[in-house]
Amino acid sequence: MNNYFTWKTILITWWTGFLWKALTREILKQNPHSIRIYSRDEVKHFNMQNEFKTDIIRHLIWNVRDKDRLKKAMKWVDYVIHAAALKRLDILEYNTEESVKTNIIWTLNLVEAANENWVKKVVFISTDKSCSPVNTYGGCKFVSERIMTESNYSNWSSDTIFLSVRYGNVVNSTGSIVPILQEKMRNKEDFLLTDERMTRFLITEENAIQLIFDAFKYWIWWEVIVPKLDSCTVPVLMEAIKKVNNYDCEIKKIGLRPWEKIHELMINESEWHRIKLYKNRYFIQSLIQEYKWNVSKEEYIEKWEDVSMWDYSSEHSTIWVDEVIEKFWDYLKI
Repeated sequence: MNNYFTWKTILITWWTGFLWKALTREILKQNPHSIRIYSRDEVKHFNMQNEFKTDIIRHLIWNVRDKDRLKKAMKWVDYVIHAAALKRLDILEYNTEESVKTNIIWTLNLVEAANENWVKKVVFISTDKSCSPVNTYGGCKFVSERIMTESNYSNWSSDTIFLSVRYGNVVNSTGSIVPILQEKMRNKEDFLLTDERMTRFLITEENAIQLIFDAFKYWIWWEVIVPKLDSCTVPVLMEAIKKVNNYDCEIKKIGLRPWEKIHELMINESEWHRIKLYKNRYFIQSLIQEYKWNVSKEEYIEKWEDVSMWDYSSEHSTIWVDEVIEKFWDYLKI
């Protein structure tokens, strides 16, 4: 990983979970000036202080409605990684207003603060659920992606670049399917399957972090960067994790939940004609035609590959049990 963050100040919103700990460790290897962790959970701040034990990391308590606090926190910041969001799909269906306030209004506040403080670049962490959304969370992420894109063109008084990265659950992230199945095994329980047709993309921690770093590397105005990933059916993933751990159980069908998709969708049919492929990354060009290109275009544009596809869904290019085991053994093993 290149040294994008050497002697830079980085603000990360909503630091929690294993992925953000791993991301922080990778950034620390590049000798940043400081990392500002912007989170409302003082307990996680305390735990992080005990774990990392470095003065480079600054701990900032926030309220998503407090725009002035955000502007103050972003003073002298070079880069922002914006991951703050309410994420529980089932809970947000009954709390739409709070989802909008946190996941959309908060993003608008962040854009304003970044422009006023002349932040160099903001990378928004989006999700596959923003692509043709079917639930409140996905709808809010879709709007936030659009806010990021439009912000490159609406404020010409600032040179801040806004970009989104879109991917699904990391293989061993909290709340994703693999840790859930591992917990079932620890408790000697059967696996629960909502629909045998269901497929999911598989992205490792390392790939997710590199995707975020790539968003800073490619200094160019795009709408969204999407990784090229393996996918498999959920029954195949269940069989793989059973085989790796020598675990025997039934797979019980419980029926599809109303906020779930059978297949994850990263790129839909309205986006495919705006795609370029470069080093296992799909770059979705903006719907807005007034591009603010800079020198990075000349460096990379000749290397783009044109892509011909109808959509990019986990339904396609699936891998089977032995391939899942070969590629993801370390994540599947308890």
